[in-house]
Amino acid sequence: MTRGPSDSGPQGAAALRGSMDATTAPHRIPPQMPQYGEANHIFELMQNMLEQLLIHQPKDPIPFMIDHLQRDNDYVPKIVILGPPASGKTTIAMWLAKHLSTNLLSVESLIAKEYSPLAADARMHYQKFKMVPDMLLIRLMQERLKEEDCVRRTLFSYGLSQSTEQSSLCDTVGPCWLSVLCAAACLCPSQPPDSSSPHISSLVTGSLLLISGWILDGIPETREQALTIQTLGISPRHVIVLSAPDTVLIERNLGKRIDPQTGEIYHTTFDWPPESEIQNRLMVPAGIFEGETARKLLEYHRNIVRILPSYPKILKVISADQPCVDVFYQALTYVQTSHRSNAPFTPRVLLCGPVGSGKSLQAALLAQKYGLINVCCGQLLKEAVADKSKYSDLIQPFFEKEIAVPDNIIMKVLKQRLDQQDCVERGWVLHGFPRDLDQAHLMDNLGYKPNRVFFLNVPFDSVIERLSLRRTDPITGERYHLMYKPPPTIEVQARLLQNPKDSEEQIKLKMDLFYRNSAELEQFYGDAITLNGDQDPYTVFEYIESGIINRLPKKVP
Repeated sequence: MTRGPSDSGPQGAAALRGSMDATTAPHRIPPQMPQYGEANHIFELMQNMLEQLLIHQPKDPIPFMIDHLQRDNDYVPKIVILGPPASGKTTIAMWLAKHLSTNLLSVESLIAKEYSPLAADARMHYQKFKMVPDMLLIRLMQERLKEEDCVRRTLFSYGLSQSTEQSSLCDTVGPCWLSVLCAAACLCPSQPPDSSSPHISSLVTGSLLLISGWILDGIPETREQALTIQTLGISPRHVIVLSAPDTVLIERNLGKRIDPQTGEIYHTTFDWPPESEIQNRLMVPAGIFEGETARKLLEYHRNIVRILPSYPKILKVISADQPCVDVFYQALTYVQTSHRSNAPFTPRVLLCGPVGSGKSLQAALLAQKYGLINVCCGQLLKEAVADKSKYSDLIQPFFEKEIAVPDNIIMKVLKQRLDQQDCVERGWVLHGFPRDLDQAHLMDNLGYKPNRVFFLNVPFDSVIERLSLRRTDPITGERYHLMYKPPPTIEVQARLLQNPKDSEEQIKLKMDLFYRNSAELEQFYGDAITLNGDQDPYTVFEYIESGIINRLPKKVP
């Protein structure tokens, strides 16, 4: 009878367990697995689904998860905009709603909702007490956020004829979206639209609007509201707080004037009508006086300091004491930025740029700080020849004739290096390849896909200054730069030599070749980040570092 390992006593049994326990073996995960996970956001998808399961606690989790995945709403806008009176938060919210194609929700729009008993109840409270109870407002908001256009991406048709009246347009798209359409037509969102405007006519004729997600304008108003909203699982992804000195806000508020005939709002300092007829009939809106404004500001300050701790990692404060357009672009940039993910991430960095743009230095800095493998394509070829590798005989003739090595040979050498375990585990930073679209396709087809691509742009004059002034001491091998690192003595300077590759003519040829192909490369790598390489190298490194650590921004279609 054949004896097994277990027949030889305790040692044999231990050996058998060790051979069967796969968790004790060193695992080599194929590089395609993490690439697939990163490309399809598997970690975030599972994390979001788990969050929703714990919040809603469905009796049958399987149909709930299927429905959640079919909604495809993990990345729809979920934004809160807060700010004191006269900070312009409603205008910013309207402009964001237009650009992001999302729903704008405010206290006014919630209580104005038709065919809702909750909204009717809220209107009665508001008419009687000039406020809506917290629980009623939150129930009303919860009801609205469950509707299809807030939950998932929804195609909303608003095809209208050229002769559509303003009232019917309002009935079709709703008062909030009517203001958004006006913003799209470059009109002031606070002004009622003119349905005969050619801008509005072109917007509302046979169009489709893709609406998804939500923006809360001025909600929550208190800490109690914020905590209740969180308890119900309503979690914004971005919270913006507008801030300005009280003196500025009081001046803005006191300067408001309203046209009783048209309802248009003007300002004595910032938006005064040129027509004397309109000037004469302007009135001060009700409730606009210094004491009332100061009271509202005091109430806001008392509440906001208790609200902010509820959103510690998703909060951005923007100064409202600047032009409205600047405030808007800062807000838009923030809400288009994805928060840092907790997903495992192995950087595969590609640095592109003309000769002299600093790719080698940036690659060395990244390798030093983050342990990435510095893969210089030109250096790989030289090492392959020096080490007498299996590709040495293929590369050597091209080196001797000083002509370009064919792409298929370069790719074999590069593949051999990128497939090594240190590159798979620690990640890599590649520079010197690809140089054109064909090389990029070749690399992509073989499965080597960078997850961060940076283009370093440097003007021609700066590159000439960096490279053409480089010199080498033939005796010591020391390298100098006539401007940044001059030789110590006249004797040393007299014997310095310039590499023929650093001549102005050679530099110009290489730069022309790079920029001839760079447009196609930038288009191929659609998520590439373009940086100004003509600045302090450590400043450039900080930008690259930020681009690697933070997730790539979502591009709004």
